[in-house]
Amino acid sequence: IAAAVELWARGPAALPPPPQPRTPVLPVEGERNVLITSALPYVNNVPHLGNIIGCVLSADTFARYSRLRCWNTLFVCGTDEYGTATETRALQEGLSPRQLCDRYHALHADIYTWFRISFDHFGRTTTPQQTRIAQDIFQRLLARGFLLQDTLEQLRCETCGRYLADRFVEGTCPFCGYAEARGDQCDKCGKLINAVELKNPQCKLCRGTPVVMPTQHLFLDLPKLEGRLEAWLERTWATGDWTANARHITRTWLRDGLKPRCITRDLTWGTPVPLDGFRDKVFYVWFDAPIGYLSITANYTDQWERWWKNPEQ
Repeated sequence: IAAAVELWARGPAALPPPPQPRTPVLPVEGERNVLITSALPYVNNVPHLGNIIGCVLSADTFARYSRLRCWNTLFVCGTDEYGTATETRALQEGLSPRQLCDRYHALHADIYTWFRISFDHFGRTTTPQQTRIAQDIFQRLLARGFLLQDTLEQLRCETCGRYLADRFVEGTCPFCGYAEARGDQCDKCGKLINAVELKNPQCKLCRGTPVVMPTQHLFLDLPKLEGRLEAWLERTWATGDWTANARHITRTWLRDGLKPRCITRDLTWGTPVPLDGFRDKVFYVWFDAPIGYLSITANYTDQWERWWKNPEQ
């Protein structure tokens, strides 16, 4: 505190000269390199103050602090654009998913510019780089035996002629009885739901009653990773800055045992699955969207791996 008071009394002239901005910002040997990513806002609506305060503003504050400390800082973000919520909203507005994403991406970018959020790059997940990197990660998982193939019972609307992904189905929650639960989770009790478990399911497009039919999907074999994950967590819990809440939630998942997680969907709007027998499917948005942080960086600089595959710096 005494040092801060002394520096304050000496005024701005005592501060070191600000570093000259680099373009692009890349890790520098011998410097403190800081990569900041705020949560990708979903693109099917206008962002509100809660979105900005909840993730974007806090990341921006830290980015400004990092730059004032003369740390070599890269701050990226972008719109999350794939998934059933986009398809649903596009249908409501009479647009194609691409048209809807173009519209809301521009709107998001304008709002963050108005708030003077200091992104070095604000991108999006519907890019060729996203497809390339997501498919490469998928191929690596496949080659290393971390994927499973299995049959799922899934709801299909014969009127619409399509399998219904999670958010194209609504019905009564089997756990709490909430009448407007989605096909992936109940917004009232918070439990995850398999769409076929819904009572009185309805197609969100035509309000018809879907039927249960089998369909093939790919799963991430999380049980195979459980041992390595636990060992990694023990190391990072001992040395890192995990919050008590984050530790508790993670321990709960591991206590119950990890389960295989489906990573494909019967949709057209998404990153295509590059595997015979599944080329009419796309990746589930929660497999695809986190890869957006990498692809957005890759759209900022072709040397993106220096940020994402460079733990020594």
